[in-house]
Amino acid sequence: MREAIRDGKFVELTYKVTDRKTGHVLTRVEFPLGYVHGHNEILAPSVHAQLEGRSAGDVIEVAIDGSQIFGPRDESLVFTDFIENVPEEYRQVGTSILMENDRGETRSFLVTQVDDEKLTVDGNNPLSGRQVVFVLEILAVRDATDEETKAGGAIPAAGAGVDPARLRPVG
Repeated sequence: MREAIRDGKFVELTYKVTDRKTGHVLTRVEFPLGYVHGHNEILAPSVHAQLEGRSAGDVIEVAIDGSQIFGPRDESLVFTDFIENVPEEYRQVGTSILMENDRGETRSFLVTQVDDEKLTVDGNNPLSGRQVVFVLEILAVRDATDEETKAGGAIPAAGAGVDPARLRPVG
């Protein structure tokens, strides 16, 4: 009998998110993502609800209104500047830039457009204002260990962790 996803089960899955209107893949997680169901919500609550009762080998599709999860798009969070005003390391589409406002609040912006003269960044979640479909493939379901339950997910192997070269200072 196959184990079903329920609270306390360790789940490994991969997923992709597609734009319902265009069918374009917006994001894809190809390496197994592990979490403890009911202890660590790594995806939208509506996605977790659809995973309940599923088993390894199942592939499910969950339609999501990105505006309900991330709010509507806010065009005041989209900025365009001359390319010469932007440091070289940020001049590539897809680059994430952590910015701070006058009140010390931080927000991640994504470079969405670059040409010879200008660069555009967007502080909206990429799924804001979109109708999307999560396509999830469940790879494994088993009882979570005590360590995994405490951590809320997979325990990194010794030596694994954050790559300091990928950290950028704020400000």
